[in-house]
Amino acid sequence: MSKRPSLTPLIESLPATVPFVGPEALERRRGGLPFRARLGANENGFGPSARVVEAMRNAAPDVWMYGDPENHELKTAIARHLGVAFENVAAGEGVDALLGLIVRQYMEPGTPVVVSLGGYPTFNFHVTGFGGRLVPVPYDGYRENLEGLLDAVRRENAPLVYLANPDNPMASWWDAGSISAFIEALPETTMLILDEAYCEFAPADSVPPIDVNRPNVLRLRTFSKAYGLAGMRCGYVFGHAAAIEPFDRIRNHFGITRLTQIAALAALEDQEYLRDTVARVAAGRERIGRIAAANGLTALPSATNFVAVDCGADGAFALRVLQELGKRDVFVRKPMAAGQDQYIRVSVGPDSALDLFAEALPEALKAAREG
Repeated sequence: MSKRPSLTPLIESLPATVPFVGPEALERRRGGLPFRARLGANENGFGPSARVVEAMRNAAPDVWMYGDPENHELKTAIARHLGVAFENVAAGEGVDALLGLIVRQYMEPGTPVVVSLGGYPTFNFHVTGFGGRLVPVPYDGYRENLEGLLDAVRRENAPLVYLANPDNPMASWWDAGSISAFIEALPETTMLILDEAYCEFAPADSVPPIDVNRPNVLRLRTFSKAYGLAGMRCGYVFGHAAAIEPFDRIRNHFGITRLTQIAALAALEDQEYLRDTVARVAAGRERIGRIAAANGLTALPSATNFVAVDCGADGAFALRVLQELGKRDVFVRKPMAAGQDQYIRVSVGPDSALDLFAEALPEALKAAREG
């Protein structure tokens, strides 16, 4: 056998995997048959505004040029939108890329990192990929356990703790006062990664006031959800200038494409469309709740663009329901951690997609019970 360059022991030890199995992979397994209702990836099925599409169309001939490596116009617009200074904002290829950059900044191999058991898996992917040691804290019911996270931070002397508000996969949330109290109780040497990817959908009293004076808080938001630009990959982080500056030391300076920068700028400018989308999502959440109730199931309250639906039995049954929905061309996902795995997670989509879900769910439940 010929020799080859050796991987590092860390990389050699890791499985070849991705945090999520995409609907495209599932469609390939189905012989290329597309799902008729794509309700599993927490995408915004209503898409971007017409102004965004027009801006992208006009800019398409210029994609031969690199995007501005400083993201200057985009960062200026984000800072203005937030009411902070330019130096308080960094942008990246979605929240996922920014999470990886934060892990690199504050973690070395073996470093403890506190997370919620069953929470957003991409963050965990970055931690393990850079050799960190995950310290998982079980949910308190269907919400992330703030006291448990704080206890784990103190016990482990952890330099990083990750908290999503609202959270994925349960769509639950804490009020702004509870989040602020959590921040106040954190050690000054612990960086809080506050993932607010779904904050535009959440109640106003769940989002703490913007304060960039604390050096140990980084807040992340995205254009993937409410703005309907998941395929463009653009997110941003804001915080104290001293915590934002290190991003420039390690980020991919050409990571946000020219077209993505233009699309994100146009999306920020069309706040009327954003408000309309948020209203449509709220109506969609209510409809998913009604569909669940009509089938004898319970939907959790949601502050996101998806709803967690309790299938009324164990995780194995919920998995059968998910699989039976897939056979009926409806793509949904489900949490996998104990205490969450009896739920399926249904993203809000256009009425036509929810019509298909409403039609398929009773058949899927019947087949799962008989299976």
